[in-house]
Amino acid sequence: MQLALSFTTLLASVLYVLSVTSSGVEAAPAKRSRSITLPLTRLHQNRGDVHPQVLLQQHINRSLKRFARMKGRAAPSKRELTENIEKRLFVPSGVLPSSSLDKRYNRHGSKERVKDSVQDTVTALNKGKGKNQAAAKGGKKHKQQQAAAGAADDSDDGAAADAGNATAAANGVTAASTPTADNSLGLDIEAKDVGYLATIQMGTPPRDFLILMDSGSADLWVGAEDCQSEAGGGCGNHQFLGTQSSSSFQDLGQQFQVTYGTGAVAGNIIQDDISVAGLALKGHTFGVATAETEDFSSDSVPFDGLMGLAQSTLSQQGVATPVEALAKAGLIDDAITSYKISRLADNKNDGEITFGALDETKFDPKTLVTFANVADNGFWEGAMDSVTVDGQDTGLQGRSAILDTGTTLIVAPQADAEAVHAAIPGAQSDGQGGFTIPCNTNASVALTFSGQAFAIDTRDLIFAQADNSGQDCVSGISAGNIDGDKVWLVGDVFLKNAYFSTDVTKNQMSLAKLV
Repeated sequence: MQLALSFTTLLASVLYVLSVTSSGVEAAPAKRSRSITLPLTRLHQNRGDVHPQVLLQQHINRSLKRFARMKGRAAPSKRELTENIEKRLFVPSGVLPSSSLDKRYNRHGSKERVKDSVQDTVTALNKGKGKNQAAAKGGKKHKQQQAAAGAADDSDDGAAADAGNATAAANGVTAASTPTADNSLGLDIEAKDVGYLATIQMGTPPRDFLILMDSGSADLWVGAEDCQSEAGGGCGNHQFLGTQSSSSFQDLGQQFQVTYGTGAVAGNIIQDDISVAGLALKGHTFGVATAETEDFSSDSVPFDGLMGLAQSTLSQQGVATPVEALAKAGLIDDAITSYKISRLADNKNDGEITFGALDETKFDPKTLVTFANVADNGFWEGAMDSVTVDGQDTGLQGRSAILDTGTTLIVAPQADAEAVHAAIPGAQSDGQGGFTIPCNTNASVALTFSGQAFAIDTRDLIFAQADNSGQDCVSGISAGNIDGDKVWLVGDVFLKNAYFSTDVTKNQMSLAKLV
């Protein structure tokens, strides 16, 4: 589908386009409870200057990179990812200036040029690139303390936008409500359901760190006190960890590097004390990033680090994840992580992440299903029985789904995505992996696992408004070049509609309908 864009929107979109192509535990005292629940906080991003078709392709590109990493395949090249977006832009003759466009790669739209990878940053640092030592002396005020600074402009063309979005905090985070379960912390929400955050404590004396929770990776890290951004200078207005801020900090003299669907970090493996909902791990092993891409170092990024909650066999640091360490220390019964992900549009702010058990107050136990993890590489992948639209089977049997809180969309093989949209009245393919559906659709798309169907709310099925007509919207289900594979990558478009739990101890997953 080709779109005639206004010059202003087109220019902003093109500038944004190229951004997507850059490329041993000691336990504290005795166990307090069988489980820990952390509130998940939501984050707000201003996407108003990015055309929805460009934004859609950015998410598809990110999903394809994550999928390639999950399946052990070569990631799409930067040229392929650039071309994917360029195909979505119809540029009338004479509209664009003749000068070349700078590449940007930043989830928040920073204009600075960045390098191809974190390794370039490490090399530059080794050659004597200047360090910003000021970051080591103070750190930021914690993001929660800045929430009163003002309302964020979180407007964009998304059809799901509503009055609730106007309450976005200035730092792009909507704080979770007080948790309802014991030993609980809420999940804050980033932007319009872009990511989910929880606050944990690190170091001596303990300080709060706001951490992105990700079921699709397996490493815990925060910024180092001497952290450097790819763009130069320090790593932004974040909390940092090192010897100047923590007397229990120990550098183990080993390095790590992690590349995500968006962004990358590199740094040192260390040991320090951490506390998750008041349960302490003394000398836990994790990472501090000395080099970050702007996807993490920018001031506009509200979180201080990332906690990967896949299985530790996936860890680039080669260490246990926090949930595995908590179980090993006897602080929780099993290495279980459970997610209740909230939706910005609902204004409930009731997201929570629970370690060690499932919180039965969050779901209907009659709908609970448990199934084996079929992945052998540390990700969470389960057999998917069927896909239905308005109760009609689309004939897609023998599929499996990687369930990933770090992915926004659902990305399916081309033929599968076409089959689903063929059953949605008024749906059309744009010929480039995306689909439009009527903005007023009431189609009910459901994924079935272990005999239980889980329907996707139409507010989640609609990713964004496709144009100014208000008639056509971009679908949250897209097609990816997955080489004929029968594996789907299933992100928050689906996961907001189910209680999701992973169990490292038994190598299984659970889903249930929310209450």
